[in-house]
Amino acid sequence: MAITQAAPFIDDGLAKRNALLLALAQSFAGGVPPIVFATTSILASVLLVDDKSLATLPVTAFVLGTALGTLPAGILMRNFGRRNGLMGALLFGILASVLAAYAAWVGSFLLLCLSTASNGFVMAFTQQARFAAADTASPAFKPKAISWVLTGGILAGVVGPQTVIMTQGMFEPFLFVGTYLAQGVLLAIGLCFVAFLKIPKPPRLEKNRRGRPLAEILMQKTFLVAVVCGMVSYAIMNLIMTSAPLAMVACGLTNSDAALGIQWHVIAMFAPSFFTGSLISRFGHNAVIGAGFVLYAVCALVGLTGLERWIFWSSLVLLGLGWNFSFIGASSLLTQTYRAEEQNRVQSINDFLVFGLVATASFSSGKLLSTFGWETVNLMVFPFVILCLILVISLMFTEKWEVKV
Repeated sequence: MAITQAAPFIDDGLAKRNALLLALAQSFAGGVPPIVFATTSILASVLLVDDKSLATLPVTAFVLGTALGTLPAGILMRNFGRRNGLMGALLFGILASVLAAYAAWVGSFLLLCLSTASNGFVMAFTQQARFAAADTASPAFKPKAISWVLTGGILAGVVGPQTVIMTQGMFEPFLFVGTYLAQGVLLAIGLCFVAFLKIPKPPRLEKNRRGRPLAEILMQKTFLVAVVCGMVSYAIMNLIMTSAPLAMVACGLTNSDAALGIQWHVIAMFAPSFFTGSLISRFGHNAVIGAGFVLYAVCALVGLTGLERWIFWSSLVLLGLGWNFSFIGASSLLTQTYRAEEQNRVQSINDFLVFGLVATASFSSGKLLSTFGWETVNLMVFPFVILCLILVISLMFTEKWEVKV
């Protein structure tokens, strides 16, 4: 006989403890994406002799792996709990990192793509960490819990690129072999923190307590705005971040310059997380999301001004700040659209849609850059910024009208 769901378990003290552990786990396991973005396109361009436009394919495989992992992540965490789901994923990621090192050793482009796709699958689980921290949080603390977890990205933004710089030539002449082995160590450290999580496993639900029909949830205007803004936010960030290392190297800058650019970008992605939740509480989701997309526009404008190192780095920092406000704002807004019994299903669908579009942006970035150049990559930002600002302003006026009524 199915167990009837009890009232959601709310404990802000426990939510703070879990948010701290997840932030620490993200500080190390979160170093994987910067490593992938800073190294795989460069390695692929060395391995590929004929068609350099496919150099971003390993990054695309990483993002596609994340997209494909979002629905299984929700199902597995629902059935086995957040802690067990994260631990299993990180163990798999360690194996995928060893495969990446082997691919770099033997010079296999196919195995490199397979390893990045596998680690992307792992990242689908770690992406759920921002929601896991909010599982036991009160409605008032949810935005802060999400942003607290993402502060772990600040250290990850240093750990990932510095790992690249320190280990890229460890097994010369085989580029990045040591980097991918070190990547596995970072995941193992993250695993140690995840082991201490305490998140109550959701009870089994009776059929009549599984929440509203999916169509009803999806048709909410707030849901549509949250998902579209989350999708576009991550896609813009990935489009520019994936292209930037290749563009920097093509302009005569070094691999270390590219890695440091990614480092400052990732730090900028997560450093504002100390206060983003408070900004959302004070000014509202719409204002924070809108500010993020305005920063994206400024980022693209800066990127169009030249090809010097400081311009690339400045653009990447603005890109990170824009992502922080727009994506955290969208993630927090999403939590307003579902009930406790619907959370895993809605969160997984959201992440599937987000990373599906990100995979498209990642795959397109290599072709855009090689065919049309860095300028076109930046120009692509503006139509999507305008779209999301229109959606946010529309939702803002809708909410004001509902309050008046």
